[in-house]
Amino acid sequence: MKKRAILLILDSLGVGAMDDVPKVRPRDVGADTFRHILDQAEQIEIPNLEKLGINQLLHHPRLRNQPPLASWGTLNLQHEGADSYAGHQEIMGTRPRKPVREPFVKVLPRVKKALQNEGYRVEVPNPDLPYLWVNPGVVIGDNIETDYGQIYNVSAALDVISFAEVLKIGKAVREEVRVNRVIALGGEGISPEHLRQNVERREDGLIGLNSPKSGVYRKNYQARHLGYGVDPEKQIPTLLVRAGWPVHLIGKMQDVITCEGAETLPGVDTDQVMRNVRNRFSQLERGLIAATVQETDLAGHAEDVNRYARKIMQVDRHLGPLLDQMGENDLLLISADHGNDPTAGHSQHTREKTFILSYNQKRPAAFLGHRSTLSDIAATLSQFFRVPPPENGTGFYKERK
Repeated sequence: MKKRAILLILDSLGVGAMDDVPKVRPRDVGADTFRHILDQAEQIEIPNLEKLGINQLLHHPRLRNQPPLASWGTLNLQHEGADSYAGHQEIMGTRPRKPVREPFVKVLPRVKKALQNEGYRVEVPNPDLPYLWVNPGVVIGDNIETDYGQIYNVSAALDVISFAEVLKIGKAVREEVRVNRVIALGGEGISPEHLRQNVERREDGLIGLNSPKSGVYRKNYQARHLGYGVDPEKQIPTLLVRAGWPVHLIGKMQDVITCEGAETLPGVDTDQVMRNVRNRFSQLERGLIAATVQETDLAGHAEDVNRYARKIMQVDRHLGPLLDQMGENDLLLISADHGNDPTAGHSQHTREKTFILSYNQKRPAAFLGHRSTLSDIAATLSQFFRVPPPENGTGFYKERK
């Protein structure tokens, strides 16, 4: 008997500012990513999301009202700020810990010394724009696409250095720092000099590589996210693998989630990610497919409403054939990890609750409530597959009669 689940995360597609935003992130007051895209996009047609029931939450005049196929609700962020890595760990069942926040310049001397002790050639090319340059082609500095002092990037030109070596450098940095995340990443078709030319200072003082501008995502992009306070053994993918269930991680999901024994498929292009989901699902008899669509988040960073709308529509076009493949013992969960409102007046993530759509043919659609953590997704998957629960979250699969 087939028993399959798909978890699809539309990166940054939030549905309204968290209640604590006026106190903790006043710049995000009024943020409402999905609604503002519907308000301002020149074109947006999402018949399959409408069919599932997204308008039960959005109540938007551009969307049709129809009886929903899926149950619906919202999920609050339990992690601080609005972070993709922390959000994905929370989705998979990790109870968020409080990391240190500090710009890379504060730890630069310590990291430089540690890498030199490992035998690397390390320099600070420009004291007025301090970052680390590790020969032959690695830039180490702040992640300037996210919140202040939360993430350091180890960015590489993979034509001159292997990703295995970049990951080794990333792990050495991880051992020296206590911020939320260190990302080891790289791409082909870019020169070391081009990387250095795209190091920038952000308005708030952070210094690092402008990743989209550098072109690092364009060809054979690879990444590994090294987190703080994350135990994969207590997350739903590892719990499933341990119980004998196949797990497939697709797109950005395989960059940020660690699961020994899972099958992985990298990718950034939205159509490719969704094709990979559909292809894997058609071949799968049992187990979990977890995928993240990343280009929605990139459109938010670019503050481009129409580009964001196009990415949502690309996803929607694949949902129809996917729904047609689903049987009565299959589960589809669609959600997000935070917001990134392209109309917010800044290019960073926005602290927003997320939507949850849960579709199973045997269960009538119903309101799932306003839930306290993204980890309820992992807890629900543990109920569906009947495996031990993750460390965090309350499932809603058994709550349905």
